[in-house]
Amino acid sequence: MEEESRDLPKSTAPVDNAWSLKLPEFKPGDMKHRLLEESSFATLFPKYREKYLKECWPLVKKSLEEFGINASLDCLEGSMTVKTTRKTWDPYVILKARDMIKLMARSVPYEQAVRVLQDDVSSDIIKIGSLVRKKEKFVKRRQRLIGPNGCTLKSIELLTNCYVLVQGQTVSALGPYKGLQQVRRIVEDTMNNVHPIYNIKALMIKKELMKDPKLKNENWERFLPQIHSKNLSKRKQPKKKKTKKEYTPFPPAQPESKIDKQLATGEFFLNEAQKRAKKRKERDEKHEEANKKRQEKRQQAFVPPEEQSVSKPKIQKVEEKIDVEAFKKKIVGSQKKKKRLA
Repeated sequence: MEEESRDLPKSTAPVDNAWSLKLPEFKPGDMKHRLLEESSFATLFPKYREKYLKECWPLVKKSLEEFGINASLDCLEGSMTVKTTRKTWDPYVILKARDMIKLMARSVPYEQAVRVLQDDVSSDIIKIGSLVRKKEKFVKRRQRLIGPNGCTLKSIELLTNCYVLVQGQTVSALGPYKGLQQVRRIVEDTMNNVHPIYNIKALMIKKELMKDPKLKNENWERFLPQIHSKNLSKRKQPKKKKTKKEYTPFPPAQPESKIDKQLATGEFFLNEAQKRAKKRKERDEKHEEANKKRQEKRQQAFVPPEEQSVSKPKIQKVEEKIDVEAFKKKIVGSQKKKKRLA
């Protein structure tokens, strides 16, 4: 450890690219004293993962025993527990072991989850269940993240160098620290209705721009795709829209009451007998009108239809123009022929 620390630069100046720095490897014997307290972490797993965990648990125990971590599987409670022991030589590996059992509980296979024990690899479990309210939209956007036959997910993995798994209401990511930041951003943007193709395209462009040393200190925003949000969900408009009347400070005229109408027509001053006679007369008039309409409707069936007059087509006489001179010559010619024959 002392030899490695001598080789490392001791300057405290700001670094241009922090991602390019290599972390010194932590080896057995670097921690001089053992841990004073026992640390333990436990996590629950679903019932459908029990069979797989039972099969691969010997491999999990073997990989954790190399770091001095004790792992136990409780199938009755449905939990996995990791603890530090006296043989633990790395104080941070207990947090790595906790991440490992969390990933395995979220359906990540053992072959991928064991990579989190490496120094340059970390994990991130992104909760996407609370980002979208409606279940239908949530399912569509989650499927958009996976893509047809998992093409979108595969392209994200290739660009970020991370392993990504979509399971239920979480997205498990495993890889380098910079790649995990990019995966989280893509997942959150996708659940907020930004198509992942925009972020994938931006990552591809950035990857190509990094190769050009001339564009190192320039702004890359002009090369990146611009996202234009479209608010397509409009409120349904009613079929019959009520037009607002012009505002007037004066109140509307009071509607006429029944007595006012009777006063206007003079009916108010009639006695009961006259009122009954008037009503009877109005009723008889209505009956007469209805009777007339009924009779007209019945008579329509007996009205003969109008016959269309059949007119003979007129033959147009074509006036032919007769050439008199030619006719004379023809007659003269025929007479001469007759004389010769005679």
